[in-house]
Amino acid sequence: DAGSFQEAGVIQRAYSLNFPLHAVPASSAQCPAWSAFSVSSPAVVLETVKQAGAGAEGRPEAVVVRLYEAYGSTVTAWLQTSLPVKEAMLCDLLERPAAQGCLPLGQQGLRLSFTPFCVLSVLLVLSH
Repeated sequence: DAGSFQEAGVIQRAYSLNFPLHAVPASSAQCPAWSAFSVSSPAVVLETVKQAGAGAEGRPEAVVVRLYEAYGSTVTAWLQTSLPVKEAMLCDLLERPAAQGCLPLGQQGLRLSFTPFCVLSVLLVLSH
């Protein structure tokens, strides 16, 4: 078939193959659907969510989210989360906050700009 790997969803299918969902027993009570994070562009992959390490000094209530642009394009994407975020900032790979300071938190979430194959790490400081 003709078409691009982007149209075929190759990256998403590869993640589904390599990291399959595992069913775990739960109570029979119905729970509403819930997602901690979503990204507005299929070109951007949310690769990692982890508790912040030593680089995020003084922020034990922080998590780091790592994303990358997978299509070789320049794109703006919105990262949305249902977590109670009070501050968000870009950080380096050692999780030290970047010089530009806090990212604005809007109704649509965090606006992130990616160049081709760019990796961004975002430090999210959570409310108590």
